[in-house]
Amino acid sequence: MMGKINWKQKLTSRKFWAAVTGFVTAILMVFKVDEMTIEQVIAIISASSVLIAYIIGEGLVDAARVQTQDNSTDQD
Repeated sequence: MMGKINWKQKLTSRKFWAAVTGFVTAILMVFKVDEMTIEQVIAIISASSVLIAYIIGEGLVDAARVQTQDNSTDQD
């Protein structure tokens, strides 16, 4: 039986985004999409992956900060 997918971990993984990029590139090549369009699509995927990883990373940092503040408030 398979467990739940940890989407936070997947979306911040370079390996995941490399796999997505490779898959999309192969699909575009099969459909004989021109090289310039493939490069543009890959650039969009790469930029999106960086942005998504940053947003999730900052969210995790903010959540940890709030948790730390809550714990220090509880101890006072």
